[in-house]
Amino acid sequence: MKPGGDASVADILAAYDAAAETLTRRLEALNTATVLQPVARFLPTAPARVLDVGAGTGRDAAWFAGQGHQVWAAEPVDSLRLAAQNLHAGVDITWLEDGLPDLAQATALGTGFDLVLVNAVWHHVPPAYRAASISALAGLTGPGGRLILSLREGPSDSARPAFPADVDRTIDLVVAQGLKLERRSWVEAVQPENRRSGVIFTWLVFLRE
Repeated sequence: MKPGGDASVADILAAYDAAAETLTRRLEALNTATVLQPVARFLPTAPARVLDVGAGTGRDAAWFAGQGHQVWAAEPVDSLRLAAQNLHAGVDITWLEDGLPDLAQATALGTGFDLVLVNAVWHHVPPAYRAASISALAGLTGPGGRLILSLREGPSDSARPAFPADVDRTIDLVVAQGLKLERRSWVEAVQPENRRSGVIFTWLVFLRE
């Protein structure tokens, strides 16, 4: 997501930038296999093209690369992206200074992906940007590919406020783009601080047939 004249989004990105060092330690402490366990059976097993949207510290992107996939990681926050590139310097990841709603750099690649992952990002996309964001994400999901989103519900950091996510509305937006809902489930947050606060995530898996 980019500032684009929306002050609240600009503030959120600035807050992530300011907290990059702390967030990097916290996020890198989590295990990707544990975080993605609710959707594990929908992840590609054969070598695939993966786009990680809002890749943050690169934890998940590096994990996918370690599984033998070709990985692109889109992250609009400079300090997080640069920290991620340093942390995972030896990992084959193509980094994009890119974000929702348009994902211009990813779209300019002119190719579909086997997996488009949007993990713990959607709550920072303002409602006014969500239809355009879904259109971009669906357009990047190639034939036979999957779009996987996690929607956060619960209290958020005051410096990085969350916009409420309507799960049913999100499903409707994606289905309208021609993708099929395969899975809807919810789980408690993996991060201990969030779990204690009552944060839950709804996971949505869509297939482009």
